Amino acid sequence: MKYESNPILDKLPKHLKQYIKPQNYDDYSAIDQAVWRYVMRKNVDYLSRVAHESYAEGLKKTGISIYHIPNMYGMNRILKEIGWAAVAVDGFIPPSAFMEFQAYNVLVIASDIRQLENIEYTPAPDIIHEGAGHAPIIANPEYAEYLRRFGEIGSKAISSAKDYELYDAVRHLSIIKEAHGTPQEEIEQAEKHIEQLQNNMGKPSEMALIRNLHWWTVEYGLIGTVENPKIYGAGLLSSIGESTWCMTDKVKKIPYSIEAAHTEFDITKPQPQLFVTPDFAFLSQVLEDFANTMALRTGGLSGVQKLIESQALGTLELSTGIQISGTFKNVIAHERNPIYIQTEGPTALAYREKELVGHGTLSHPDGFGMPIGKLKGINLAIEDMGPRDLRAYNIYEGERTSLEFEGGLNVEGKIITGTRNLMGKIILITFEDCTVTHNGNTLFAPEWGLYHMAVGQEVVSAYNGPADLHSFDLITHQLTETTIKTKKGSETMQLEAYYQQIRDFREGKNTTISRNKVFQELKIKHPQDWLLSVELYELAKKDDNREYQKEILEHLESVKLNNPKVGHLIDDGIALVDASLSEVQ
Repeated sequence: MKYESNPILDKLPKHLKQYIKPQNYDDYSAIDQAVWRYVMRKNVDYLSRVAHESYAEGLKKTGISIYHIPNMYGMNRILKEIGWAAVAVDGFIPPSAFMEFQAYNVLVIASDIRQLENIEYTPAPDIIHEGAGHAPIIANPEYAEYLRRFGEIGSKAISSAKDYELYDAVRHLSIIKEAHGTPQEEIEQAEKHIEQLQNNMGKPSEMALIRNLHWWTVEYGLIGTVENPKIYGAGLLSSIGESTWCMTDKVKKIPYSIEAAHTEFDITKPQPQLFVTPDFAFLSQVLEDFANTMALRTGGLSGVQKLIESQALGTLELSTGIQISGTFKNVIAHERNPIYIQTEGPTALAYREKELVGHGTLSHPDGFGMPIGKLKGINLAIEDMGPRDLRAYNIYEGERTSLEFEGGLNVEGKIITGTRNLMGKIILITFEDCTVTHNGNTLFAPEWGLYHMAVGQEVVSAYNGPADLHSFDLITHQLTETTIKTKKGSETMQLEAYYQQIRDFREGKNTTISRNKVFQELKIKHPQDWLLSVELYELAKKDDNREYQKEILEHLESVKLNNPKVGHLIDDGIALVDASLSEVQ
């Protein structure tokens, strides 16, 4: 997979680069380009009145054209001026990866584009949503910093095992719903599966809660006052249906607060309520309030338990600064505090996000156990002991010692050496011939080799992912399914050819094409298509060919009668043409 890099993308870690795919710009058909053009013209016309002022300014700054699907290479050349970049991906990617991209100032753009039949809204991420929704607003510096900070904090949020199951189910629905010819029964079955999962998620994880915040701000946020809000959320900016619907009294407007984290959303339906932030700076204030509730900042027994429940790679940081990364299996608690924590499988130790020499996964392939807390009857924690204190308590190189921790945990063995951090605190003590027990149960036996005891009075932080990205092989990206590329039939290819002819005529690439001949064939061979007729009407209007205009409008009326669902789309398209004849492409 090849893509054009730049200084911002060069800084991405390898495990994020695995999600990037080529945009393959030539794969966009003339129908795709017409869909982009219709949505963007309608959006810009309407959103200029109801969107936050940053939207119109951002379109200019990011170089996003109304008339052409953006080329990722061109976008990147302009985005780098505001310190950002963009990459193409295949549909939904895992939430933690999506947010981590944001932390590196990189927009993730699903390069597919919605089908004509889903022109108003699609549950699948597409280039209209990402490119026309997210990109313009990041030109606002305050919002851009919120997005980056959100990614930084969000990527550390701990997921539950059920979150991963729900992610796969939502991705599956988005794929089949956007694919041509998917039976309605299959779509309904997928929607029912998601509903069942959502009804049985149990207590929401950190990732679920912060995903709610993301939805009600980045995707579906309003800004200003409840009485007079403006749109800034990408989901609204890219949906010609919902951007209108959300401004009506049918959608409840609520002042934005941390309560949004506990408000669920349904990706398959229009939102019944939306949150209004007074300004972009307030978004960051709520984000920091939420971060203060995360195990990232609170640590403790609850943080350990969150990591155990996630069944995924995570990190604990102790009060000395030593970081233990792995899959956490078990915790022994005493008086609501962890006193012994155990990982299973490959584990790595780090300090300040840098792996400790000799303590990578090769040294700890089968897990790692660590005591937490103070020694029984001693007020001074080991980490606070200076060299003389350690000598006084027989914690000294070459000495055989027995350390009894609060809660009935005992470590007995011969000390080989100790490792200190930059502040002089001892963070690791290595024993040989060591036995670790808790109330008579053996947790570590001498025959298992050297025992490396991490030192820490308490768990100060717990978060998703490893401390040092280089400690683990994170190139494990295997999507259960990819977006479905339906093989085009002869009818579709013929319709695409008609669209291409008219596009070439409008752009001056081939002015010898008979538009009337295309229109007559379109009526016979593709009587339900409406968008190309709207484009033909525009050209007829420019030529002031009234007879031709009348014939096209009569045809469009018959299309509306046969398919009332597209009636408002046709009317809006005609109104746009009538209102924008002075536009120059």
